[in-house]
Amino acid sequence: MPTPDHPHTATLRRLEKSSGSLAAQAITRMDETLPWYRAMPPENRSWIGLVAQAGIAAFTEWFRHPDAPQAISTDVFGTAPRELTRAITLRQTVEMVRTTIEVMESAIDEVAAPGDEGILREALLVYAREIAFATAQVYAQAAEARGAWDARLESLVVNAVLSGEADEGAVSRASALGWNAPEHVCVVLGTAPDGDSELTVEAIRRAARHAKLQVLTGVLGARLVVIAGGSDSPLAVAKSLIGPFAAGPVVAGPVVPDLLAATRSAQAAAAGLKACSAWQDAPRPVLADDLLPERAIAGDPSAREQLVEEIYRPLEEAGSALLETLAVYLEQASSLEGAARMLFVHPNTVRYRLRRVTDVTGWSPSDVRSAFTLRIALILGRLVDGDLQP
Repeated sequence: MPTPDHPHTATLRRLEKSSGSLAAQAITRMDETLPWYRAMPPENRSWIGLVAQAGIAAFTEWFRHPDAPQAISTDVFGTAPRELTRAITLRQTVEMVRTTIEVMESAIDEVAAPGDEGILREALLVYAREIAFATAQVYAQAAEARGAWDARLESLVVNAVLSGEADEGAVSRASALGWNAPEHVCVVLGTAPDGDSELTVEAIRRAARHAKLQVLTGVLGARLVVIAGGSDSPLAVAKSLIGPFAAGPVVAGPVVPDLLAATRSAQAAAAGLKACSAWQDAPRPVLADDLLPERAIAGDPSAREQLVEEIYRPLEEAGSALLETLAVYLEQASSLEGAARMLFVHPNTVRYRLRRVTDVTGWSPSDVRSAFTLRIALILGRLVDGDLQP
């Protein structure tokens, strides 16, 4: 109740008596003018009604003690659950506050005691400014908390993919972060730059938006990890995101169909990053599949299996002549004439068989880098065949 010595006791008394009807008028005005309010479920509308009532009550208390420090954000927005900041946007909250203030302003002549109209109007203007600051603070705190939680979720997803522990839980967390299950996914790895990791992550997100890619990213130790979706070209993905990476190799794993399979892409990229030092002239970025021979030599079992299954076995199935010709050609320092002499065939026959090798494997024996890959595949295939013999 207003104190007897308050200079505006009558106005305070009228404010207290009118608070319920003012809140009802504000809700009615929202229902009439704000389509998003009408579309909300009843529970959220009731919470907004409580916020409006709390706002009018807080103004009354503020008018009673204008010089006392007031925690307006707690008084007003503390009546609603934190989830309400997710249910309504900042713009909608501003519209709600504006509507409530307009209702209160239109009732000043009725609520204020004679002679207090100007004072009450001035007080309402000051209060409107304070409630605007309070609104901004509430949403800033909510955004900060949500950002910290989202960063934690994203880190869990990225770590699960990199460690080979991705499961439906990781998929669910990614969905909560806005990942909408793109058809093509690949993982890009490189060295993280020094400095604030949040700035690095934000730079990756900007680059991804420009390239129209979805990303889940994080800095894990010295590594910058990016899980990218939306493109079937891992090299193009890596090139579009390479800016925020520190100096050094950047490796793109192969494309996989979904997030659950992204572990395979991550493991290939990690093995490629480890083996990249063996290829001094490797391009930047480089595909993990282009590092198959280095990965195999470094002990990556998946690279060894891939070389055998994708190069050696197809050549074996295509006929012994291709394997023999390729082996002799490589041993003869890539000399057509030398291979032809060793095989007792015409050089054109060797040339034809080598073209067949390219058709079967996708690797050209005449290219130095491809020849190296083919040689490692032949060695590994022979070793496997030797182990299979009794």
